[in-house]
Amino acid sequence: MSDEYLHGVRVTEIAEAIRNLTVSSTSVIGLVATADDADAETFPLNKPTLLTGITSSVIAKAGKTGTLSRALDGILDITNTKVIVVRVAENEDADEMKANVIGGVDENGQYTGLKAFMVAQAVTAIKPRIFAVPKYDSQDVTTELLTVAQKLNGFVYASCYGCKTKEQAVQYRRQFSQRELMLIFGDFLSFNTNTKQTEIDYAVTRAAGMRAYMDQTVGWHTAISNKPITGVTGVTIPLSFDINDAATDVNYLNEQGITCCINYNGYKFWGVRTCSSDKLFIYENQPRTAQVLKDTIAQSFDWAMDKNINITLVKEIIEAINAKWRYWTNEGKLVGGRSFVKKEFNDATTLKDAKLLIGYDYCPAPLLEQLEFNQYLNDEYLVELADEIAKVGA
Repeated sequence: MSDEYLHGVRVTEIAEAIRNLTVSSTSVIGLVATADDADAETFPLNKPTLLTGITSSVIAKAGKTGTLSRALDGILDITNTKVIVVRVAENEDADEMKANVIGGVDENGQYTGLKAFMVAQAVTAIKPRIFAVPKYDSQDVTTELLTVAQKLNGFVYASCYGCKTKEQAVQYRRQFSQRELMLIFGDFLSFNTNTKQTEIDYAVTRAAGMRAYMDQTVGWHTAISNKPITGVTGVTIPLSFDINDAATDVNYLNEQGITCCINYNGYKFWGVRTCSSDKLFIYENQPRTAQVLKDTIAQSFDWAMDKNINITLVKEIIEAINAKWRYWTNEGKLVGGRSFVKKEFNDATTLKDAKLLIGYDYCPAPLLEQLEFNQYLNDEYLVELADEIAKVGA
């Protein structure tokens, strides 16, 4: 109540409704690609360029050489989504090419190569969340891309670069332990209308497109495995596979945390594991769930900053989180979760120091990686058959 004198009626607006939490788009792809003949205004070198959608005019301006046009076309085969493109210059020298892709900071203080994703949000107001570098994702490139993805709370799809055999792929996999990475062995094939021949269709591009599609249509709690991949006509590395046989190439690679490109009732990815050394995040949806929740909390409570700490404020924060967790639980994105306050974290000293600590837990929706059935032989049904036969002659 105001202390100001008024001989009349004063109405004070009080907004105490549960506040909705802000959720960022998770289907934004960050793509590093090459195209020396691309339109320089549409796709400037080393600058994050936002495509709000992939249109025919955009693909036309992407040129016919390099990886850009094919990558955009491959994503569009699966879904139309926002893409932040960083175009880098091609170079015949492998080390120079690697340096172009990784990038750094130039003499003008501008980020180049994949490092340009660090300023993508400042430039485009959109943050990339799904990362891929078709053709040029060597171990060094993937390692650098992971540092960027971790800072941006994103996820990387990368190839088992240079690996020709499953044994080489497993050795390559042992170079990584990040939960933000899924490695893919092999690529797809498709017809390139620019060169008029069937060529490699880099699987990481299709993986990024499928991830964006699943986020848009079902949710970030899903996996890209066992979903039909449109627009491809073959695989570069045929692998043995049988859905009920453990002794296959694909099962061996999946167990080691490597996803494969297969042809089983159509072309698709098979494998749900990341490169995480932490068993809590070995399945694709687990780190992505953690990322989405972390981002959602971080960007949803600016309204609470600089308010007085009191019971009403604490209840508003907790109820907002619990409401969102209940909603996601009902959608099947979470098994459950809740927000809470612990007395030992908020004593008189911390409150006096203008600090408030609120906790929350959650349980991600589990993926089905292994389905088992028990098959029993039961001759009791013969007794029933005998009884029925006896009725025929009665």
